[in-house]
Amino acid sequence: MSTLYQDNFPHMTPAWSRIFNFVADRAEGAYIYTDDGKELLDFTSGIGVTNTGHCHPKVVEAIREQAGLFLHAQANLVIHKPMLQLIEEIRKIVPPSIDSFYFANSGAEALENAVKIAKAATGRPNVIVFNGSFHGRTHATMALTTSKTGYRTGFAPLLGGVYVSPFPYAFNMKMTEEQASQYALEQLEYLLASQTAPRDTAAILIESVLGEGGYVLPPTSFMKGLRDICDKHGIMLIFDEVQSGFGRTGKWFALEHFGVVPDIITAAKGIASGMPLSAVFSRTDIMKKLDVGSIGGTYGGNAVACAAGVATIRAMREEKMLENASERGVQLMTGLHKLQEEYPQIGDVRGKGLMVGTEFIVNGSQAKAKPLVKEIIHKAEEKGLLLLSCGTYDNTLRWIPPLNVTSEQINNGLKIFGEALKESA
Repeated sequence: MSTLYQDNFPHMTPAWSRIFNFVADRAEGAYIYTDDGKELLDFTSGIGVTNTGHCHPKVVEAIREQAGLFLHAQANLVIHKPMLQLIEEIRKIVPPSIDSFYFANSGAEALENAVKIAKAATGRPNVIVFNGSFHGRTHATMALTTSKTGYRTGFAPLLGGVYVSPFPYAFNMKMTEEQASQYALEQLEYLLASQTAPRDTAAILIESVLGEGGYVLPPTSFMKGLRDICDKHGIMLIFDEVQSGFGRTGKWFALEHFGVVPDIITAAKGIASGMPLSAVFSRTDIMKKLDVGSIGGTYGGNAVACAAGVATIRAMREEKMLENASERGVQLMTGLHKLQEEYPQIGDVRGKGLMVGTEFIVNGSQAKAKPLVKEIIHKAEEKGLLLLSCGTYDNTLRWIPPLNVTSEQINNGLKIFGEALKESA
């Protein structure tokens, strides 16, 4: 823990990790403005939350209007219009078979409830997750998370009945995508034969794009293979779209890239442009298997947050943010590939839309690249660009600009990144 952090913010818990030490005064669009007047191009988007940019005027107006009507109406007691409107907007963007919706506050809550739903629907106890996964920091979701030991250390015993299978991380495996896909599917079948029998397995849970684990898009053949395995054994397939959903990859949900429909979808982050809101989407026939009252919560589906969610979806649609995410993603990837030619430390550039990872390797090692990535992040910040790392060794830079980022802003971000690379090389 840095002295600067302790001296400047002595009453914030030191358990809260902190990458930067500026104090934000306000934010607008793709920029954060600090209390000492510095302008920062924010390519973190609050870790994929402010997909419509900071303080999008349509979202702000919806929040202001709803705040003047009522702030809170507990869903068990009062049915409110913003939730019904949000459900109608979501129904337009999810697969037609997904027709039942539950709202909570955070991604971790959504994941916990998704697992509960799968267990209730199947009557089975176990869940399969994948290497590199991140599903939350609550006691149950820690057990589902394998991207870093730091999220779990010191909190044992964790929830039982969780089994881990290899994720098809082709670059890390030194395989082609199809080789990685085949290997990962074979290992999953082996897991079902050796550790958790299909009749004991409630769900297979996977991030549609591996997030904290390194921004890795799984091969389509792998995702289709998961669907086939789940169908064969009556296992619920859960797609975690907390970070990849709501336009991040250039589609409403990353699952659209694979042509696969899961049984359960979890969402959060970009759903309401920064207001605390998360959701579980499923089918009515699955949700009906839950006992009444077995899921719920005081603040789930808060009226103001739901109003922000409605405005978020409408703004994305009206302003063609998904199309822009695809176009700007191509621009960003093209620029990063050019820098890769100049800097061999960049081992891989990958992603879809504006969910892009740049993985660094130093002397053939992921772990040895961590100090370099940390240095690049801080040099970029000094020059006015905010970036984050991810991956088990924090050796991958993740690019998460707002979905309405401009071509000029992408070019500016690439320019600053290039300068930071040059100084750190």
